[in-house]
Amino acid sequence: MRQFILIRCLVLWLAFGAQASMAGAIFPQNTDPEKILDIDSVFLQKQGNKVLAAFYKQHNNKTVWLNKAQSRKILLSTLNQSAAEGLDPAAFALDSLNRFEASMAALSDAQSIDYDVLLTRKLQRYVWQLSVGVHNPKWLYRDWDLTPKAVDVNKILDGLEKPDAIASQLEKLQPNHAVYQSLKKALQLLNNFPEDTIDCITIPRILYPTDTDSSLIRIKRKLMYWKDLAPSDSIDVTFDHSTFLAVKKFQARHGIRVDGAIGKATVDALNFTRNRRREQIIVNLERWRWFPRDFGPHYVLVNIPDYTLNVIKNTDTVQTRRVVVGVIARKTAVLSSTFNNIILNPTWTVPPTILEEDLLPAAKKKKSYFASKKITIYNSKGGVVSPANWNPDKYKNYRYVQAPGDDNSLGNVKFNFPNHYSVYLHDTNHRDYFNRTFRSLSSGCVRVENPLPLAQYMLGEKKWPMEKICDIIFSGKTTVLPLKEKINIHQLYWTAWMDASGVLQFRQDIYNLDDELYEKLRQ
Repeated sequence: MRQFILIRCLVLWLAFGAQASMAGAIFPQNTDPEKILDIDSVFLQKQGNKVLAAFYKQHNNKTVWLNKAQSRKILLSTLNQSAAEGLDPAAFALDSLNRFEASMAALSDAQSIDYDVLLTRKLQRYVWQLSVGVHNPKWLYRDWDLTPKAVDVNKILDGLEKPDAIASQLEKLQPNHAVYQSLKKALQLLNNFPEDTIDCITIPRILYPTDTDSSLIRIKRKLMYWKDLAPSDSIDVTFDHSTFLAVKKFQARHGIRVDGAIGKATVDALNFTRNRRREQIIVNLERWRWFPRDFGPHYVLVNIPDYTLNVIKNTDTVQTRRVVVGVIARKTAVLSSTFNNIILNPTWTVPPTILEEDLLPAAKKKKSYFASKKITIYNSKGGVVSPANWNPDKYKNYRYVQAPGDDNSLGNVKFNFPNHYSVYLHDTNHRDYFNRTFRSLSSGCVRVENPLPLAQYMLGEKKWPMEKICDIIFSGKTTVLPLKEKINIHQLYWTAWMDASGVLQFRQDIYNLDDELYEKLRQ
Protein backbone atom coordinates (compact mmCIF):
# COMPACT_ATOMS: atom_id res chain seq x y z
CA MET A 1 0.00 0.00 0.00
CA ARG A 2 2.78 2.37 0.90
CA GLN A 3 4.56 1.52 -2.37
CA PHE A 4 1.35 2.27 -4.32
CA ILE A 5 1.03 5.71 -2.67
CA LEU A 6 4.66 6.55 -3.47
CA ILE A 7 4.21 5.55 -7.11
CA ARG A 8 1.00 7.65 -7.36
CA CYS A 9 2.71 10.70 -5.86
CA LEU A 10 5.58 10.29 -8.33
CA VAL A 11 3.14 10.17 -11.27
CA LEU A 12 1.30 13.29 -10.05
CA TRP A 13 4.59 15.13 -9.52
CA LEU A 14 5.78 14.26 -13.04
CA ALA A 15 2.44 15.33 -14.52
CA PHE A 16 2.51 18.67 -12.68
CA GLY A 17 6.09 19.27 -13.79
CA ALA A 18 5.19 18.60 -17.40
CA GLN A 19 2.29 21.05 -17.24
CA ALA A 20 4.48 23.71 -15.67
CA SER A 21 7.11 23.15 -18.34
CA MET A 22 4.50 23.42 -21.08
CA ALA A 23 3.09 26.61 -19.53
CA GLY A 24 6.58 28.03 -19.44
CA ALA A 25 6.99 27.25 -23.12
CA ILE A 26 3.77 29.06 -23.96
CA PHE A 27 4.29 31.98 -21.54
CA PRO A 28 8.05 32.47 -21.09
CA GLN A 29 8.62 33.52 -17.50
CA ASN A 30 10.62 36.59 -16.53
CA THR A 31 11.81 35.12 -13.26
CA ASP A 32 13.64 38.35 -12.39
CA PRO A 33 11.36 41.34 -13.07
CA GLU A 34 14.02 43.64 -11.58
CA LYS A 35 16.72 42.81 -14.08
CA ILE A 36 18.28 45.16 -16.65
CA LEU A 37 18.16 44.02 -20.28
CA ASP A 38 20.18 45.00 -23.33
CA ILE A 39 18.21 46.65 -26.17
CA ASP A 40 19.26 46.16 -29.79
CA SER A 41 20.21 49.54 -31.25
CA VAL A 42 18.63 48.52 -34.57
CA PHE A 43 15.34 47.99 -32.74
CA LEU A 44 15.58 51.51 -31.30
CA GLN A 45 16.36 53.03 -34.69
CA LYS A 46 13.27 51.37 -36.15
CA GLN A 47 11.14 53.31 -33.68
CA GLY A 48 11.80 56.42 -35.79
CA ASN A 49 12.25 58.60 -32.74
CA LYS A 50 15.60 60.36 -32.31
CA VAL A 51 14.78 61.60 -28.82
CA LEU A 52 13.92 58.04 -27.77
CA ALA A 53 17.13 56.65 -29.27
CA ALA A 54 19.17 59.38 -27.58
CA PHE A 55 17.62 58.55 -24.20
CA TYR A 56 18.61 54.90 -24.41
CA LYS A 57 22.03 55.76 -25.80
CA GLN A 58 22.61 57.74 -22.60
CA HIS A 59 21.77 54.55 -20.72
CA ASN A 60 24.07 52.33 -22.83
CA ASN A 61 21.07 50.88 -24.71
CA LYS A 62 19.75 49.13 -21.61
CA THR A 63 16.30 49.11 -20.08
CA VAL A 64 15.68 51.88 -17.58
CA TRP A 65 12.38 51.16 -15.83
CA LEU A 66 12.28 47.37 -15.34
CA ASN A 67 14.30 47.48 -12.14
CA LYS A 68 12.46 50.51 -10.72
CA ALA A 69 9.13 49.08 -9.57
CA GLN A 70 8.25 51.97 -7.26
CA SER A 71 9.01 54.61 -9.88
CA ARG A 72 6.94 52.71 -12.45
CA LYS A 73 4.01 52.60 -10.07
CA ILE A 74 4.10 56.37 -9.51
CA LEU A 75 4.64 57.18 -13.19
CA LEU A 76 1.84 54.90 -14.35
CA SER A 77 -0.47 56.50 -11.80
CA THR A 78 0.52 59.91 -13.20
CA LEU A 79 -0.24 58.88 -16.77
CA ASN A 80 -3.54 57.34 -15.69
CA GLN A 81 -4.50 60.72 -14.20
CA SER A 82 -3.47 62.76 -17.27
CA ALA A 83 -7.08 63.82 -17.86
CA ALA A 84 -6.85 65.94 -14.70
CA GLU A 85 -4.36 68.15 -16.58
CA GLY A 86 -6.74 68.44 -19.52
CA LEU A 87 -4.61 66.04 -21.59
CA ASP A 88 -6.07 63.24 -23.69
CA PRO A 89 -5.56 59.85 -21.95
CA ALA A 90 -5.79 58.16 -25.36
CA ALA A 91 -2.39 59.67 -26.24
CA PHE A 92 -0.60 57.55 -23.63
CA ALA A 93 -1.50 53.92 -24.53
CA LEU A 94 -2.76 53.37 -21.00
CA ASP A 95 -4.41 50.00 -21.71
CA SER A 96 -1.16 48.56 -23.04
CA LEU A 97 0.95 50.01 -20.24
CA ASN A 98 -1.42 48.77 -17.54
CA ARG A 99 -1.53 45.28 -19.08
CA PHE A 100 2.25 45.13 -19.21
CA GLU A 101 2.52 46.16 -15.58
CA ALA A 102 -0.13 43.67 -14.43
CA SER A 103 1.75 40.83 -16.19
CA MET A 104 5.22 42.03 -15.22
CA ALA A 105 6.35 38.75 -13.65
CA ALA A 106 5.22 36.74 -16.67
CA LEU A 107 6.77 38.89 -19.41
CA SER A 108 9.45 37.47 -21.68
CA ASP A 109 12.63 39.47 -22.18
CA ALA A 110 11.31 40.74 -25.51
CA GLN A 111 8.03 41.81 -23.92
CA SER A 112 9.88 43.46 -21.05
CA ILE A 113 11.91 45.51 -23.53
CA ASP A 114 8.72 46.47 -25.39
CA TYR A 115 7.23 47.64 -22.10
CA ASP A 116 10.29 49.67 -21.14
CA VAL A 117 10.45 51.41 -24.52
CA LEU A 118 6.69 52.08 -24.64
CA LEU A 119 6.76 53.57 -21.15
CA THR A 120 9.66 55.83 -22.15
CA ARG A 121 7.87 57.01 -25.28
CA LYS A 122 4.70 57.87 -23.41
CA LEU A 123 6.57 59.57 -20.58
CA GLN A 124 8.41 61.68 -23.14
CA ARG A 125 5.08 62.67 -24.68
CA TYR A 126 3.60 63.47 -21.28
CA VAL A 127 6.58 65.62 -20.29
CA TRP A 128 6.45 67.49 -23.59
CA GLN A 129 2.71 68.08 -23.56
CA LEU A 130 2.67 69.21 -19.93
CA SER A 131 5.65 71.51 -20.47
CA VAL A 132 4.85 73.23 -23.78
CA GLY A 133 1.42 71.99 -24.82
CA VAL A 134 0.07 69.47 -27.27
CA HIS A 135 0.27 71.90 -30.20
CA ASN A 136 2.50 74.79 -31.19
CA PRO A 137 0.34 77.95 -31.41
CA LYS A 138 2.56 79.33 -34.18
CA TRP A 139 1.47 76.42 -36.36
CA LEU A 140 -2.18 77.12 -35.61
CA TYR A 141 -2.41 80.92 -35.71
CA ARG A 142 -0.75 83.72 -37.64
CA ASP A 143 -1.42 86.27 -34.90
CA TRP A 144 0.06 84.43 -31.89
CA ASP A 145 3.65 85.32 -31.08
CA LEU A 146 4.81 83.46 -27.99
CA THR A 147 8.44 82.41 -27.49
CA PRO A 148 8.75 78.59 -27.56
CA LYS A 149 10.03 77.04 -24.35
CA ALA A 150 13.28 75.07 -24.38
CA VAL A 151 12.62 71.65 -22.84
CA ASP A 152 15.19 68.86 -22.46
CA VAL A 153 12.78 65.93 -22.28
CA ASN A 154 15.44 63.29 -21.65
CA LYS A 155 17.04 65.25 -18.86
CA ILE A 156 13.65 65.50 -17.20
CA LEU A 157 13.11 61.75 -17.63
CA ASP A 158 16.39 61.07 -15.88
CA GLY A 159 15.03 63.02 -12.94
CA LEU A 160 11.99 60.71 -12.78
CA GLU A 161 13.96 57.55 -12.04
CA LYS A 162 13.98 58.14 -8.28
CA PRO A 163 10.55 57.74 -6.65
CA ASP A 164 11.04 60.50 -4.08
CA ALA A 165 11.88 63.05 -6.81
CA ILE A 166 9.02 62.35 -9.22
CA ALA A 167 6.38 64.59 -7.63
CA SER A 168 8.63 67.63 -7.44
CA GLN A 169 9.96 67.11 -10.98
CA LEU A 170 6.48 66.82 -12.48
CA GLU A 171 5.28 69.86 -10.56
CA LYS A 172 8.00 71.93 -12.20
CA LEU A 173 6.74 71.01 -15.67
CA GLN A 174 3.28 72.54 -15.45
CA PRO A 175 2.52 76.28 -15.35
CA ASN A 176 2.76 77.64 -11.82
CA HIS A 177 0.34 80.50 -12.46
CA ALA A 178 -2.70 80.66 -10.19
CA VAL A 179 -5.08 80.69 -13.15
CA TYR A 180 -3.76 77.33 -14.40
CA GLN A 181 -4.09 75.75 -10.97
CA SER A 182 -7.62 77.12 -10.59
CA LEU A 183 -8.56 75.75 -14.01
CA LYS A 184 -7.55 72.27 -12.88
CA LYS A 185 -9.83 72.68 -9.87
CA ALA A 186 -12.60 73.89 -12.15
CA LEU A 187 -12.20 70.83 -14.36
CA GLN A 188 -12.44 68.55 -11.36
CA LEU A 189 -15.50 70.45 -10.16
CA LEU A 190 -17.29 70.06 -13.49
CA ASN A 191 -16.39 66.37 -13.65
CA ASN A 192 -18.38 65.97 -10.43
CA PHE A 193 -21.42 67.81 -11.80
CA PRO A 194 -24.35 65.56 -12.80
CA GLU A 195 -25.12 65.03 -16.48
CA ASP A 196 -26.72 68.12 -18.00
CA THR A 197 -30.01 66.92 -19.50
CA ILE A 198 -31.87 70.25 -19.72
CA ASP A 199 -33.22 70.92 -23.21
CA CYS A 200 -32.17 73.93 -25.28
CA ILE A 201 -33.75 77.21 -24.16
CA THR A 202 -35.53 79.54 -26.58
CA ILE A 203 -37.31 82.77 -25.67
CA PRO A 204 -39.98 84.67 -27.62
CA ARG A 205 -38.57 88.07 -26.63
CA ILE A 206 -36.36 89.68 -23.98
CA LEU A 207 -37.75 88.67 -20.59
CA TYR A 208 -37.98 91.11 -17.69
CA PRO A 209 -38.92 90.68 -14.02
CA THR A 210 -42.65 89.90 -13.49
CA ASP A 211 -42.92 88.47 -17.03
CA THR A 212 -44.40 85.02 -17.44
CA ASP A 213 -43.27 82.54 -20.08
CA SER A 214 -42.94 78.77 -20.32
CA SER A 215 -39.22 79.14 -21.12
CA LEU A 216 -38.66 80.26 -17.52
CA ILE A 217 -39.09 76.64 -16.37
CA ARG A 218 -35.94 75.58 -18.23
CA ILE A 219 -34.17 78.84 -17.38
CA LYS A 220 -34.72 78.27 -13.67
CA ARG A 221 -33.61 74.65 -13.92
CA LYS A 222 -30.44 75.75 -15.68
CA LEU A 223 -29.74 78.41 -13.06
CA MET A 224 -30.23 75.80 -10.35
CA TYR A 225 -27.96 73.40 -12.18
CA TRP A 226 -25.15 75.98 -12.16
CA LYS A 227 -25.97 76.87 -8.52
CA ASP A 228 -26.82 80.49 -9.33
CA LEU A 229 -30.36 79.85 -8.08
CA ALA A 230 -31.23 77.99 -4.90
CA PRO A 231 -32.82 74.58 -5.59
CA SER A 232 -36.59 74.34 -5.29
CA ASP A 233 -39.18 71.63 -5.81
CA SER A 234 -41.66 74.22 -7.04
CA ILE A 235 -40.81 75.87 -10.37
CA ASP A 236 -43.30 78.09 -12.15
CA VAL A 237 -43.36 80.28 -15.25
CA THR A 238 -43.04 83.62 -13.39
CA PHE A 239 -39.91 85.78 -13.56
CA ASP A 240 -39.74 86.40 -9.81
CA HIS A 241 -37.22 88.39 -7.74
CA SER A 242 -35.07 85.41 -6.77
CA THR A 243 -34.73 84.50 -10.45
CA PHE A 244 -33.85 88.12 -11.24
CA LEU A 245 -30.98 88.00 -8.70
CA ALA A 246 -29.84 84.61 -10.01
CA VAL A 247 -29.78 85.92 -13.58
CA LYS A 248 -27.62 88.86 -12.52
CA LYS A 249 -25.24 86.48 -10.76
CA PHE A 250 -25.07 84.29 -13.86
CA GLN A 251 -24.50 87.31 -16.11
CA ALA A 252 -21.64 88.56 -13.92
CA ARG A 253 -19.94 85.14 -14.16
CA HIS A 254 -20.16 85.20 -17.94
CA GLY A 255 -19.14 88.78 -18.74
CA ILE A 256 -22.68 89.69 -19.84
CA ARG A 257 -24.23 93.07 -19.05
CA VAL A 258 -25.55 92.67 -15.50
CA ASP A 259 -29.08 93.99 -15.89
CA GLY A 260 -31.13 90.96 -14.87
CA ALA A 261 -32.98 90.89 -18.20
CA ILE A 262 -32.89 87.62 -20.14
CA GLY A 263 -31.85 88.34 -23.72
CA LYS A 264 -29.93 86.54 -26.45
CA ALA A 265 -26.49 86.75 -24.80
CA THR A 266 -27.82 85.33 -21.54
CA VAL A 267 -29.72 82.53 -23.28
CA ASP A 268 -26.67 81.64 -25.41
CA ALA A 269 -24.60 81.28 -22.25
CA LEU A 270 -27.33 79.27 -20.50
CA ASN A 271 -27.45 76.85 -23.44
CA PHE A 272 -23.83 75.85 -22.95
CA THR A 273 -23.87 72.30 -21.60
CA ARG A 274 -21.60 71.00 -18.88
CA ASN A 275 -19.55 69.11 -21.49
CA ARG A 276 -19.01 72.24 -23.58
CA ARG A 277 -17.85 74.11 -20.48
CA ARG A 278 -15.47 71.21 -19.71
CA GLU A 279 -14.08 71.49 -23.22
CA GLN A 280 -13.66 75.23 -22.73
CA ILE A 281 -11.64 74.61 -19.58
CA ILE A 282 -9.48 72.01 -21.35
CA VAL A 283 -8.56 74.37 -24.21
CA ASN A 284 -7.69 77.10 -21.71
CA LEU A 285 -5.40 74.69 -19.86
CA GLU A 286 -3.65 74.09 -23.18
CA ARG A 287 -3.24 77.82 -23.77
CA TRP A 288 -1.69 78.31 -20.36
CA ARG A 289 0.95 75.76 -21.31
CA TRP A 290 1.76 78.04 -24.26
CA PHE A 291 1.91 81.22 -22.20
CA PRO A 292 5.19 82.37 -20.60
CA ARG A 293 6.08 80.61 -17.35
CA ASP A 294 7.40 83.83 -15.84
CA PHE A 295 5.47 87.03 -16.50
CA GLY A 296 8.09 89.06 -14.64
CA PRO A 297 7.69 91.02 -11.38
CA HIS A 298 6.02 94.00 -13.08
CA TYR A 299 3.69 93.62 -16.03
CA VAL A 300 0.54 94.67 -17.82
CA LEU A 301 -1.84 91.80 -18.52
CA VAL A 302 -4.57 92.09 -21.15
CA ASN A 303 -7.14 89.30 -21.27
CA ILE A 304 -8.60 89.79 -24.73
CA PRO A 305 -12.01 88.04 -24.36
CA ASP A 306 -12.56 89.68 -20.97
CA TYR A 307 -11.82 93.18 -22.32
CA THR A 308 -9.69 93.94 -19.27
CA LEU A 309 -6.23 95.26 -18.52
CA ASN A 310 -4.55 94.73 -15.16
CA VAL A 311 -1.23 96.10 -13.95
CA ILE A 312 0.54 93.61 -11.69
CA LYS A 313 3.51 94.49 -9.50
CA ASN A 314 5.02 91.90 -7.17
CA THR A 315 1.82 89.79 -7.42
CA ASP A 316 -0.45 92.73 -6.45
CA THR A 317 -2.97 94.22 -8.89
CA VAL A 318 -2.29 97.95 -8.75
CA GLN A 319 -4.46 99.20 -11.64
CA THR A 320 -7.38 97.87 -13.68
CA ARG A 321 -8.82 99.20 -16.93
CA ARG A 322 -11.50 98.31 -19.43
CA VAL A 323 -10.16 97.89 -22.96
CA VAL A 324 -11.41 97.64 -26.53
CA VAL A 325 -9.85 94.85 -28.63
CA GLY A 326 -9.82 93.88 -32.29
CA VAL A 327 -12.83 92.67 -34.25
CA ILE A 328 -12.75 89.08 -35.48
CA ALA A 329 -11.52 90.17 -38.92
CA ARG A 330 -8.64 92.11 -37.29
CA LYS A 331 -7.90 90.11 -34.19
CA THR A 332 -5.75 91.50 -31.40
CA ALA A 333 -2.49 89.56 -31.44
CA VAL A 334 -1.53 87.28 -28.57
CA LEU A 335 2.03 88.17 -27.56
CA SER A 336 4.53 88.99 -24.84
CA SER A 337 6.89 91.94 -24.98
CA THR A 338 8.32 94.83 -22.92
CA PHE A 339 7.28 98.48 -23.10
CA ASN A 340 9.99 100.78 -24.42
CA ASN A 341 8.37 104.23 -24.57
CA ILE A 342 5.22 106.29 -24.23
CA ILE A 343 4.25 108.95 -26.77
CA LEU A 344 2.14 111.95 -25.82
CA ASN A 345 0.25 113.60 -28.69
CA PRO A 346 1.05 110.74 -31.05
CA THR A 347 0.60 110.98 -34.79
CA TRP A 348 -1.09 108.05 -36.48
CA THR A 349 0.25 106.48 -39.63
CA VAL A 350 -2.58 104.60 -41.30
CA PRO A 351 -1.69 100.87 -41.43
CA PRO A 352 -2.12 98.85 -44.68
CA THR A 353 -5.29 96.99 -43.68
CA ILE A 354 -7.16 100.12 -42.59
CA LEU A 355 -5.80 101.96 -45.63
CA GLU A 356 -7.26 99.42 -48.06
CA GLU A 357 -10.50 98.60 -46.28
CA ASP A 358 -11.46 101.96 -44.76
CA LEU A 359 -9.49 104.99 -45.98
CA LEU A 360 -9.25 104.19 -49.69
CA PRO A 361 -13.00 103.61 -50.31
CA ALA A 362 -13.91 106.76 -48.34
CA ALA A 363 -11.26 108.96 -50.01
CA LYS A 364 -12.22 107.78 -53.50
CA LYS A 365 -15.77 108.98 -52.89
CA LYS A 366 -14.71 112.31 -51.43
CA LYS A 367 -11.17 113.70 -51.33
CA SER A 368 -12.22 116.10 -48.60
CA TYR A 369 -12.04 112.99 -46.38
CA PHE A 370 -8.33 113.72 -45.76
CA ALA A 371 -8.99 117.22 -44.42
CA SER A 372 -11.93 116.06 -42.29
CA LYS A 373 -9.69 113.46 -40.63
CA LYS A 374 -6.65 115.81 -40.49
CA ILE A 375 -4.63 113.32 -42.54
CA THR A 376 -1.55 114.49 -44.44
CA ILE A 377 -0.40 112.58 -47.55
CA TYR A 378 3.35 112.05 -48.05
CA ASN A 379 5.09 110.70 -51.13
CA SER A 380 8.01 108.26 -51.09
CA LYS A 381 10.49 111.17 -50.70
CA GLY A 382 8.70 112.61 -47.70
CA GLY A 383 7.11 115.46 -49.59
CA VAL A 384 3.56 116.57 -48.84
CA VAL A 385 1.00 115.73 -51.53
CA SER A 386 -2.25 117.68 -51.78
CA PRO A 387 -5.45 115.62 -51.91
CA ALA A 388 -6.12 117.13 -55.35
CA ASN A 389 -2.91 115.56 -56.71
CA TRP A 390 -3.38 112.24 -54.92
CA ASN A 391 -3.60 109.26 -57.30
CA PRO A 392 -5.87 106.59 -55.78
CA ASP A 393 -4.68 104.03 -58.34
CA LYS A 394 -1.22 104.27 -56.80
CA TYR A 395 -2.36 104.56 -53.19
CA LYS A 396 0.42 102.26 -51.96
CA ASN A 397 3.05 104.80 -53.03
CA TYR A 398 1.98 107.19 -50.28
CA ARG A 399 2.14 107.43 -46.51
CA TYR A 400 -0.89 108.75 -44.64
CA VAL A 401 -0.35 110.46 -41.28
CA GLN A 402 -3.02 111.85 -38.99
CA ALA A 403 -2.05 114.91 -36.93
CA PRO A 404 -2.10 114.82 -33.10
CA GLY A 405 -5.17 115.96 -31.21
CA ASP A 406 -8.35 114.79 -29.52
CA ASP A 407 -9.70 113.59 -32.87
CA ASN A 408 -6.62 111.48 -33.55
CA SER A 409 -7.44 107.76 -33.73
CA LEU A 410 -4.80 107.10 -31.04
CA GLY A 411 -6.13 109.78 -28.73
CA ASN A 412 -3.63 111.59 -26.50
CA VAL A 413 -1.25 108.78 -25.62
CA LYS A 414 0.34 105.69 -27.15
CA PHE A 415 2.18 102.89 -25.32
CA ASN A 416 4.85 101.26 -27.50
CA PHE A 417 6.49 97.84 -27.28
CA PRO A 418 8.38 95.85 -29.95
CA ASN A 419 6.35 93.17 -31.75
CA HIS A 420 5.85 91.64 -35.18
CA TYR A 421 2.37 93.06 -35.75
CA SER A 422 2.93 96.83 -35.38
CA VAL A 423 0.39 96.95 -32.55
CA TYR A 424 0.38 98.94 -29.32
CA LEU A 425 -1.87 100.19 -26.53
CA HIS A 426 -3.42 103.62 -26.96
CA ASP A 427 -6.07 106.13 -26.04
CA THR A 428 -8.99 106.59 -28.45
CA ASN A 429 -11.26 109.25 -29.90
CA HIS A 430 -14.23 106.88 -29.35
CA ARG A 431 -14.30 106.87 -25.55
CA ASP A 432 -17.99 105.97 -25.53
CA TYR A 433 -17.01 102.41 -26.57
CA PHE A 434 -15.93 101.63 -23.00
CA ASN A 435 -19.54 101.81 -21.85
CA ARG A 436 -20.38 98.78 -23.99
CA THR A 437 -20.26 95.22 -22.71
CA PHE A 438 -19.15 93.75 -26.05
CA ARG A 439 -15.93 95.59 -26.90
CA SER A 440 -14.45 93.68 -29.82
CA LEU A 441 -14.50 96.85 -31.92
CA SER A 442 -10.96 97.94 -32.86
CA SER A 443 -8.66 97.25 -35.79
CA GLY A 444 -6.27 95.10 -33.74
CA CYS A 445 -4.60 97.45 -31.27
CA VAL A 446 -5.81 97.68 -27.68
CA ARG A 447 -7.62 100.87 -26.71
CA VAL A 448 -7.33 101.70 -23.01
CA GLU A 449 -9.89 103.49 -20.87
CA ASN A 450 -8.59 106.49 -18.89
CA PRO A 451 -4.98 105.98 -20.09
CA LEU A 452 -3.29 109.12 -18.72
CA PRO A 453 -3.08 107.89 -15.08
CA LEU A 454 -1.68 104.63 -16.47
CA ALA A 455 0.96 106.59 -18.39
CA GLN A 456 1.79 108.60 -15.26
CA TYR A 457 2.18 105.39 -13.25
CA MET A 458 4.50 103.82 -15.83
CA LEU A 459 6.61 106.96 -16.18
CA GLY A 460 6.88 107.46 -12.41
CA GLU A 461 4.37 109.58 -10.52
CA LYS A 462 6.96 111.69 -8.69
CA LYS A 463 8.87 112.67 -11.79
CA TRP A 464 5.78 112.98 -13.93
CA PRO A 465 2.90 114.70 -12.04
CA MET A 466 -0.34 114.88 -14.01
CA GLU A 467 0.05 118.63 -14.48
CA LYS A 468 3.29 118.08 -16.38
CA ILE A 469 1.71 115.44 -18.62
CA CYS A 470 -1.29 117.66 -19.32
CA ASP A 471 0.95 120.63 -20.19
CA ILE A 472 2.60 118.56 -22.91
CA ILE A 473 -0.76 117.39 -24.23
CA PHE A 474 -2.13 120.94 -24.32
CA SER A 475 0.96 122.03 -26.25
CA GLY A 476 0.04 119.67 -29.08
CA LYS A 477 3.68 118.68 -29.50
CA THR A 478 4.46 115.03 -30.14
CA THR A 479 6.74 113.92 -27.29
CA VAL A 480 8.46 110.55 -26.93
CA LEU A 481 9.17 109.52 -23.31
CA PRO A 482 11.45 106.50 -22.79
CA LEU A 483 10.54 104.13 -19.97
CA LYS A 484 13.31 103.47 -17.47
CA GLU A 485 11.59 100.75 -15.46
CA LYS A 486 11.11 97.37 -17.11
CA ILE A 487 7.41 96.66 -17.47
CA ASN A 488 6.33 93.65 -19.51
CA ILE A 489 3.16 93.43 -21.60
CA HIS A 490 1.24 90.17 -22.05
CA GLN A 491 -1.76 90.11 -24.38
CA LEU A 492 -3.37 86.74 -23.74
CA TYR A 493 -6.55 84.88 -24.61
CA TRP A 494 -8.47 82.91 -22.02
CA THR A 495 -12.19 82.32 -21.82
CA ALA A 496 -12.50 80.28 -18.60
CA TRP A 497 -11.12 80.40 -15.08
CA MET A 498 -12.06 80.09 -11.43
CA ASP A 499 -11.74 83.27 -9.41
CA ALA A 500 -10.25 83.64 -5.94
CA SER A 501 -13.67 82.97 -4.39
CA GLY A 502 -13.96 79.63 -6.16
CA VAL A 503 -16.58 80.93 -8.61
CA LEU A 504 -16.48 79.64 -12.19
CA GLN A 505 -15.97 82.41 -14.75
CA PHE A 506 -16.58 82.08 -18.49
CA ARG A 507 -16.32 84.60 -21.32
CA GLN A 508 -17.57 84.65 -24.87
CA ASP A 509 -15.11 83.11 -27.29
CA ILE A 510 -15.03 86.27 -29.40
CA TYR A 511 -12.61 84.86 -32.02
CA ASN A 512 -14.24 81.39 -32.21
CA LEU A 513 -11.07 79.57 -31.20
CA ASP A 514 -12.29 77.21 -28.46
CA ASP A 515 -14.19 74.55 -30.43
CA GLU A 516 -11.55 74.28 -33.14
CA LEU A 517 -8.74 73.89 -30.62
CA TYR A 518 -10.62 71.21 -28.68
CA GLU A 519 -11.05 69.19 -31.87
CA LYS A 520 -7.32 69.41 -32.53
CA LEU A 521 -6.54 68.33 -28.97
CA ARG A 522 -8.65 65.19 -29.38
CA GLN A 523 -7.59 64.20 -32.91
